[in-house]
Amino acid sequence: MIILKFNGIKKKYLKVVRGRKRPTWAPVERNLMSVTGMPGAYLNNNNIQVRIIEVPVVILSDSFSDLQKVKEDMAEWLIHDEAKELVFEDEPDRVYFALVHGELDLVELVGVGSGVITFICPDPFKYGKEQTESFTSDMLTLPYNGTAPASPIFELEVLKPVTFAMVQNQFSEYQMIGTPIDVDTQVVDKTTPIIFEYGQSLDDWYTPSGDWTGTFATTENAIVIGKWGTGKEWHGAALMKEITPLDDYEIELYVYLRTERDDQTFRVSTNYYDENMNELGMLRLWDKTTNQTRKVVEARMGPYVGDDINYLISHRNYNIQGQRVWGGIIRVRKEGNKFTFYAARVTQGGRHVSALTKTYTDVNKEYAGKLKYVRFDIANFGNTNKPNEVRIEHIKVNKLAQLNVDQTPYIANPGDKITLNNFKKEILLNGEDVKELKDFGGSFFNLHKGDNQLVVHPSNSFKATAKWRNRYR
Repeated sequence: MIILKFNGIKKKYLKVVRGRKRPTWAPVERNLMSVTGMPGAYLNNNNIQVRIIEVPVVILSDSFSDLQKVKEDMAEWLIHDEAKELVFEDEPDRVYFALVHGELDLVELVGVGSGVITFICPDPFKYGKEQTESFTSDMLTLPYNGTAPASPIFELEVLKPVTFAMVQNQFSEYQMIGTPIDVDTQVVDKTTPIIFEYGQSLDDWYTPSGDWTGTFATTENAIVIGKWGTGKEWHGAALMKEITPLDDYEIELYVYLRTERDDQTFRVSTNYYDENMNELGMLRLWDKTTNQTRKVVEARMGPYVGDDINYLISHRNYNIQGQRVWGGIIRVRKEGNKFTFYAARVTQGGRHVSALTKTYTDVNKEYAGKLKYVRFDIANFGNTNKPNEVRIEHIKVNKLAQLNVDQTPYIANPGDKITLNNFKKEILLNGEDVKELKDFGGSFFNLHKGDNQLVVHPSNSFKATAKWRNRYR
């Protein structure tokens, strides 16, 4: 008997019986078209079908009662909505991306059960271990020896400001975002940092009016609560800052929050105002319930005038229930009379997930005032329990320039990371989807058998690496 590993986990109680059915290659379907008077048929097209793997197993436990608990553990381990890695002990250098399909009908005897687990692979190929190679002088010769074309991932660490990023091969295939510079084009930086606060310059802020009895403290790279203060309703700490008025701007709040109990409440907000202290809008993450754990994102136009009024993002479209931890970005961008609100959780790997974008066109210019004041706060309600962890990773304010027809903007700056993921068909900038920057002629492409000559443009602008798995039929 051998062992299988699924989603990176193996269980001692499950053993695979030898003689399982594992297809030799991904199944191929030939679609034929018969023509009257013609012997045989035309080959219309070829389709590679879903791979099905039937795995006879034996489950070992101490008793019949314990076997029932093992089955519950198996359900938690094996049942997912997305394909996970499946590896067999006798084929350790090959990976399948599989889902459990159908039922597991066990024949049970005392503490032993036997049956067949059926896995399906929507992606029917097998994969080798992930490999990584670095580009040298903007070039990389990548020898590929899989039996089916593979989809590489290119990661570009930006070394200097760029208006475009491109990777191409010798087969006239390429992927590109942004716009190369023409000789008669002026290059501009569309984004100018005004505030980048992560707790290192809080003395430059002041406490706004209101009943703010708490205080902030700082870690090496975040803003946290020093003292919560007291109050019958929302109470905590707040700070405010005045800036040179901005016509077009971007405000970003990066929050991390962890709650372990249903009766914990919190509010992390930023409110922003024009030159006359008229409220232009609000961004917030909060939970004001005491009978469930949830993370609600809110983004509002203008001041509060009633529940669900002028909210582009709210409990109606961003209400995550039962999740203990939420760390991510809430952002507003004003360009002319267009406001774009964005919220996304950021994974430990830096990828944006659970993302939501909403836009609002201020036709009547109700919120056209120049941004002059920015406030942020962290609060707790009454005597409810406080969150286990809460911090503001940063609050950013950027000035956005309006571009002329003959101007090309930088799309990335030093320290940014561009990911061209041919495997998942993703284009990311610092983990955020930026497919809107994709060049019309660019496409996701594969590695081909033999040597692949890869080049990254513009030259001397990136520390580039390629990642891939050999793919096998």
